[in-house]
Amino acid sequence: MTDQQALLATTADAAKSLIAQQVAELIEAGNPRPTVGLVPTMGALHDGHGALFQQARDENDLVVASVFVNPLQFDQPEDYEHYPRDLTADLELITEYGGDIVFAPSTEHMYPGYPAGPHITVSAGQMGQMFEGASRPGHFDGVCTVVAKLWNILMPPSPAVFRSYFGQKDAQQLAIVTRMAKDLNIDVEICPVDLVRAPSGLALSSRNVRLDDHGMEKALGLSKALHYLADQATQGEPLDVSAARDIIRAQENVDLDYLEIVDPETLTPLSDEQLAVPLEREALALVAAWVPPVRLIDNMLLAP
Repeated sequence: MTDQQALLATTADAAKSLIAQQVAELIEAGNPRPTVGLVPTMGALHDGHGALFQQARDENDLVVASVFVNPLQFDQPEDYEHYPRDLTADLELITEYGGDIVFAPSTEHMYPGYPAGPHITVSAGQMGQMFEGASRPGHFDGVCTVVAKLWNILMPPSPAVFRSYFGQKDAQQLAIVTRMAKDLNIDVEICPVDLVRAPSGLALSSRNVRLDDHGMEKALGLSKALHYLADQATQGEPLDVSAARDIIRAQENVDLDYLEIVDPETLTPLSDEQLAVPLEREALALVAAWVPPVRLIDNMLLAP
């Protein structure tokens, strides 16, 4: 962790130059193969992001962060407009956790001519059409487009090693970008970071700031349902998904979108036959629900 203020770049050329310069300095100092860790974010940073930066700092010589609210992954214009933005606070947190370079471009820089013209150029495929993709059409195409652009802009020059850090909280996103890097032969190592929860059990999220105390209490139904399933899995019992859904539906004014058990890599839902018997291998429970005025997601790995 460094005491120096993270360096800010607002254009691709400036970011490339800063990364190349620091990689060259590391090589000159006797490090023949520096490691560069990228933490892509949409800002509104909290302690959950801190875990991403901490792991990136522990595992790399140079830590780069991106702060960009990507309009292509919002299906509701009002959600994009109300998404919290505070670059000054974000820079402070990134510096606190030892970030070296911050790339914070404008929308116009990332998508010239926006909002006119086509901007979604990378498809998430079938994995992007289920769960969050079904509820938010085009969301993961937007995610894949911006992540591919960020990798292209911020990839360090050879012989540096490039790593990209994603939180397990967005489990579907993690699975999709992992698949995208493999399918497109992008030379980047995908590094998952464990989901961070508040002491109450609620998964940390930038959207939590829009919940009042009553909303926070109702939102706990999501994590309670996931823990219920996790306990069944570890006790060698069949998974009662219907009962888990009822835990969430019991919360007043909470609208459950989905709660499903899937394969962690392919996101393929487990069949009724597989759920009727104790788990034979790890599975992933995915959940999403509207807790007015926000939509929350959560997940939990289920171990047999």
